[in-house]
Amino acid sequence: MKIISWNVAGFRACLKKGFDDFFKEIDADIFCIQESKATEDQFDYHPDGYYKYLNPAERKGYSGTLVYTRIKPINVTYGIGIDEHDHEGRVITMEFENCYVVTVYVPNVKRDLSRLEYRMKWEDDFRKYLKNLEKCKPVVMCGDLNVAHEEIDLKNAKTNVGNAGFTNEERAKFTELLNSGFIDTFRYFNPDKEQYSWWSFMGHAREKNIGWRIDYFVVSEDIIDKVANATIYDDIMGSDHCPVGIDVNL
Repeated sequence: MKIISWNVAGFRACLKKGFDDFFKEIDADIFCIQESKATEDQFDYHPDGYYKYLNPAERKGYSGTLVYTRIKPINVTYGIGIDEHDHEGRVITMEFENCYVVTVYVPNVKRDLSRLEYRMKWEDDFRKYLKNLEKCKPVVMCGDLNVAHEEIDLKNAKTNVGNAGFTNEERAKFTELLNSGFIDTFRYFNPDKEQYSWWSFMGHAREKNIGWRIDYFVVSEDIIDKVANATIYDDIMGSDHCPVGIDVNL
C-alpha cells in the first residue's frame, strides 16, 4: 500500500501547478493533503477509482485537510473530538481493517510565537487522541507537523533555535510523541540523511536547498516492520512543501 502526504498550500492553486501529473504518476492507494484551503464547491477534482473526504476549516481559504483513497474506509471521522481544536479542518481519520490512517495539519505557532501556548495544548490532546486510537489498531499518521525535530532536519539549525518550528518546546513535544510509542519513518530508514520537505519562498531557498523537514510519516512502533521505505519527493514542485510517502504492507 502506497500512502502519500502533501501540504499543497492551497489545493486549487496546486491543481494549476502540476498536481494532477504527480497524482497520476505516483499512483498512490491513499493520498493525504494538508492546507487544502477549499470547500466542497470550490474545486472539481474527482479521479476515477478514488473516494474523497474533505475537512474544510470554518474560515474560508484557510487550513483544511483532504484525502483521496482507493480503499474504502470502514469509518471516517473529522477532528479529534475536542471543540477547541476542531474548527480549522486539521484532522481526518480513516479506519481500515488493520490500521488507522490519520492525516493532520498541525497548527503553526506563528512567527511571534503567539500561538505557542495553544500549540502545546494541541500537542498533548492530539497525542492522547492517537494513543486512544492505538488501543484498537495500529496508527499511521502523516502530514505537516510544523516542526523540525533535530538539527539534521533543517539547513541552518544554529540560527533558527527558538524560531517558529524549531523552538525547544515544539521539538520536545515531538520527542514526547516518539517516546510514547511512535516512530518517525524517514529518520528510521535514513538516520544520517539531510533532506528537506519545505522551503521558504524568500531568498531562492529552494534553489539553494535551504530547507526544513517538517512533513512526516509517523507509525506505531509495532508496525515499523511492515513499512518498506520512506521517501521525500523533493523534485516535485507546486507548493512550498514537497510530497512525502511510505510503502507499507498492512
